[in-house]
Amino acid sequence: MPSAQQLRTRIEAHLADRIPSALTPQPRTSYPITPTGIREIDELLHGGFPVGAITEMVGPECSGRTSLTLSFVAGMTQANKVCAWVDISDTFHPESAAAMGVDLARLLWIRCGTSPETALSPLTQSGTSMAEKRPKLAPGLSHGVGMHPRMEAKGMSAAVSNLLGTAIPPLQPEPLLKSGSKPEQSKIQPTPFPRYSKPASRKKSWSRLEQGLRVADLLLHAGGFSCIVLDLGSLSAEYALRVPLTTWFRFRAAAERLQSHVLLLTQRACSKTSAGLVLRFAEASAPRDVATVFTGLEQQAELVRQRFVPDNLFPLRSTAGWDRKPPQRASSAQWRTNTAWSGER
Repeated sequence: MPSAQQLRTRIEAHLADRIPSALTPQPRTSYPITPTGIREIDELLHGGFPVGAITEMVGPECSGRTSLTLSFVAGMTQANKVCAWVDISDTFHPESAAAMGVDLARLLWIRCGTSPETALSPLTQSGTSMAEKRPKLAPGLSHGVGMHPRMEAKGMSAAVSNLLGTAIPPLQPEPLLKSGSKPEQSKIQPTPFPRYSKPASRKKSWSRLEQGLRVADLLLHAGGFSCIVLDLGSLSAEYALRVPLTTWFRFRAAAERLQSHVLLLTQRACSKTSAGLVLRFAEASAPRDVATVFTGLEQQAELVRQRFVPDNLFPLRSTAGWDRKPPQRASSAQWRTNTAWSGER
């Protein structure tokens, strides 16, 4: 009777023209990983974030996504690597990043949806300083008490029009009527109240998202960045879900080719199968041991998808061993972030 090795050789030789190495397992490819800087997350992921893949962090605001990302970027910049932060929501705080250990000299910050005038100086807009736009005081008032009530009444229509986004005609005085005379209905017409115009926030959010996706595409094609952060954390989920899946697939292929990290911060998972790692964050809660002074937050992350599993091959067991339950892997991690006045962070 031929042995198992001989039968295997015969079957592979018979199927060589159609299925090469039909019974030979494919060699396992080892993917490099980079530690995140948080011990609990590194233990959950068996080392850290995979290199050359999209890592998506899903969760509400103030859930720990940005803190984990800043910890990872701090480790990358301290290792003399260049990173990029595409700030679609315009919520990045450089001072907080520097306090976390991020080397700002090795971080490219792209702000989406900001005008050049606003980016240059917060005190100027459209070439006119705020001091020049400040109304002058009335001659009868001094020492900066305020303007005359008549001047305030004249500027009321402009203030309301700026608030509602529409132009309001100034108030016209009613004509004086003589005693015994009746007003003419044809001349006196009621001034219609302007309708409230809905702000164009939806259009601005979508334009910022398009700008951020184009910038991320250019950065991935240019190369040279070890980590690219695409921050969509403050945008509603409806905008992220409108991004075509081909965009995320293109980002995944570019990250794998360049062997760089792509970190995606969203409120709802949108990259689907293009993501190599998906972490879902729960809303952070205050620590229970301290009730009077705020000392930090307790955060929790759940592992939803991990494409590159370190030990994805399991040895075959005998028939007698099938009644045993295989060991379960941890699917969530909890950690605590402390404030600057409470000790180590």
